Amino acid sequence: MIIAVDFDGTLFEDKFPDIGKPKMEVIDLIKQYIYDGHVVILWTCRVGDRLQEAVSKCKEYGIEFSHINENSHETLRKYVDCRKISADLYIDDKALNPSILSKTPMIKYTTD
Repeated sequence: MIIAVDFDGTLFEDKFPDIGKPKMEVIDLIKQYIYDGHVVILWTCRVGDRLQEAVSKCKEYGIEFSHINENSHETLRKYVDCRKISADLYIDDKALNPSILSKTPMIKYTTD
């Protein structure tokens, strides 16, 4: 399985441009996915020095990614490379599975 995981707000609390406290429950889950042989991609908006800081911080906690902000070799063999990271699972603090929307009644906002 290919797993794309976000950094700020997901692996660590969102304190951008700084790095927040680690979210150990998520870090431990990602380490287990890596141990189990899954391809795990760091999928973040960080670039340059900020990206290197994030990668270094992940290494401090035992996370070594298969790829960083790039598609897996498996994906590149199947498809053209593009900006969108292709994965079977996305782990992101701002994610929402569309299937949940179909089961959730619309929230109506009113102004009083």
